[in-house]
Amino acid sequence: MTNYPLMMNPLTEANNPDTGEKPYHSNTCSVSFSDSDVLIIDEHTHTEEKPYPCDICGKSFSEKSNLTKHKHTHTGEKPFHCDICDKSFSRSTYLTKHIRTHTGERPYHCDICGKSFSLTGTLTKHKLTHTGERPYDCDICDKSFSQSGHLMKHKLTHTGEKAYHCDICGKSFSRSGALIIHKRTHTGEKPYHCDICGKSFSLSDALTKHIRTHTGEKPCHCDICDKSFSNSSQLSRHKYIHTGEKPYHCDICGKSFSKPVEMSCEATGANLYRFLEDKNSLKED
Repeated sequence: MTNYPLMMNPLTEANNPDTGEKPYHSNTCSVSFSDSDVLIIDEHTHTEEKPYPCDICGKSFSEKSNLTKHKHTHTGEKPFHCDICDKSFSRSTYLTKHIRTHTGERPYHCDICGKSFSLTGTLTKHKLTHTGERPYDCDICDKSFSQSGHLMKHKLTHTGEKAYHCDICGKSFSRSGALIIHKRTHTGEKPYHCDICGKSFSLSDALTKHIRTHTGEKPCHCDICDKSFSNSSQLSRHKYIHTGEKPYHCDICGKSFSKPVEMSCEATGANLYRFLEDKNSLKED
């Protein structure tokens, strides 16, 4: 099994103070480089020039290394191997992130609350929970989001596009991630495993919620009474106590309830657990 070395970003490497002389100067940003090829890469980032096209799909890239990584999506090549579990990846960065699932390393720390994360992107998203910042705006309805991915998902509600099709049952989805999750209903795959009790789940969110039953963590806080809950759906149901909202409807007697456990039809004497309005946990994330 071949283990490929983890490569540095060429721009980062060129700016390393140990590289010595830097005779190549950028006229755009005044940064100097030790390698003329890296200067060219830097200039492409300013001009948005993408001179490296993929000969398979036509997509273009500003760096040759990015084109090489992209081609792995066509060839299926995964040259970066985990020496712990033998799983393989198409990029060295994916391997680095994966290895942290074995080591438990969380090198990125929130300077506000001290919480640690294994991915820098997860830390960035977490910090928005402190600041309340929503920098991604929908240009159709002006709704704002804390993450670019959430904005992309939201825009599909305007277009109605469902470009991802299940080759087993033909059902269509607006996002590739939703299709992947759906296919698990056919295959029964449960790739997310609890390292405490060994239980497996088909959704990462389900694993996260499950782990909290072990740790007792309750990160979802009510801003009205400060009560805490282990997941957002519990918090949403709790808030109905404050708002008086009754989203659970019995389609036999017509009565409405604030909690599903309160539903009892007087006409039949049977408890009904029909969640007509509360489908948050089943919606595509």
